[in-house]
Amino acid sequence: MNHETQQALAAVDRDDRSRLLAALTRRFGDLDLAEDALQDAFTKALTSWPTSGVPDSPAAWLMTTAKRKALDVVRRDAVLATRLAELHIESTRRSPTPEPTDRAVVPDDRLGMFFACTHPVLRPEDRIAVTLRFVGGLTTPEVAHALLVPTPTVQQRIVRAKKRIRSLSVPFTPPEADDLPDRLGAVLRVVYLMFSEGFARSTGDAHVSDDLADEAIRLARILHGLLPRAETSGLLALLLLTHARRPARLAADGSPVPLADQDRTLWDRLLINEGVALAECAAGSADAGPYAVQASIAAVHAEAAVAADTDWQQIAVLYRILEGFDPGPVVRVGRAVAVGRAFGADRGLQMLDALATDPVLEKYRGYHIARAITLAELDDHDGATAAYRRALDLPGNNAEDVFLSAALDSDIP
Repeated sequence: MNHETQQALAAVDRDDRSRLLAALTRRFGDLDLAEDALQDAFTKALTSWPTSGVPDSPAAWLMTTAKRKALDVVRRDAVLATRLAELHIESTRRSPTPEPTDRAVVPDDRLGMFFACTHPVLRPEDRIAVTLRFVGGLTTPEVAHALLVPTPTVQQRIVRAKKRIRSLSVPFTPPEADDLPDRLGAVLRVVYLMFSEGFARSTGDAHVSDDLADEAIRLARILHGLLPRAETSGLLALLLLTHARRPARLAADGSPVPLADQDRTLWDRLLINEGVALAECAAGSADAGPYAVQASIAAVHAEAAVAADTDWQQIAVLYRILEGFDPGPVVRVGRAVAVGRAFGADRGLQMLDALATDPVLEKYRGYHIARAITLAELDDHDGATAAYRRALDLPGNNAEDVFLSAALDSDIP
């Protein structure tokens, strides 16, 4: 592969790949076929572009090549051929006009796939895994990190979901407008997990992935416009308020800067103003849920001019409310940290230590970082050192490793 081809294919990023896959899946109604055809197109580019030259639009070339490959497969398969006729793919291929799209319900191909992948015939855990993998564009290890489960578990869920989609002929089309609210919760969670992976990468050198975070915000805006209610407002507010801190989140070496140490004059005030307004609207709604509460927490942080002004008592109360919606281990860690800030590090440590037997948290880097920081504040340097070392033993991105190593070195007497 020559350098020009390598650069061109590298430029077809996660965003482009997920768009291509979504378009192919919607057109052919078969996720496996779309995935295989797209992979074949990338393989063909490796051999064609070095001699023919990189096309003016690599994504368009890949789309055309993948469609032709899929059509060849369909023609050799009687079942898929029937589906081909039903979808009128042949007439679309012969026509020079753009493919018509019905965007009255869901104004984005991938958002339509988000809702399709949350079809009620799929298990809840399978819906999230398959959507993150094939619509969100995350790798299987990234999905595993987002869901706090082993990679083989995610692989099993994806295989199971694909088999069920195929055997039940689940349509990759947006649901009717009346069905959208029932599937909204799973879609919100997928968008949230996409942003979380962009906010702090689970692997790799960089701490953040701006393309993932930006895409999650874009999808959250579409969701909010589509279904303007407390939880869509809350999710969008949460993402905007969190992303507003982006200019202050990284040091010169790319390592993360803790919230308390960030230069808040660098925070994006336009995003904060928009996020706070949405958070207030969500919090005042009768159907406010976990995303509205999380948005309120983010708003309290955003409204503090300096870290010392943070109203940790209010945040502790909000975390108690959030735990009523989501009693999961990560929320309980957040509440313990808030209580420690509001009422003393010793109380926070007691709550953190009470979670020590949770098998999920034992392998969750954030839990051990929280314990390390709390122990250091209590001058328990041996305990803080052990907690930092445990955190470093767990998976994470390299930039975060740099931060943890520096914190570990500074805490060793």
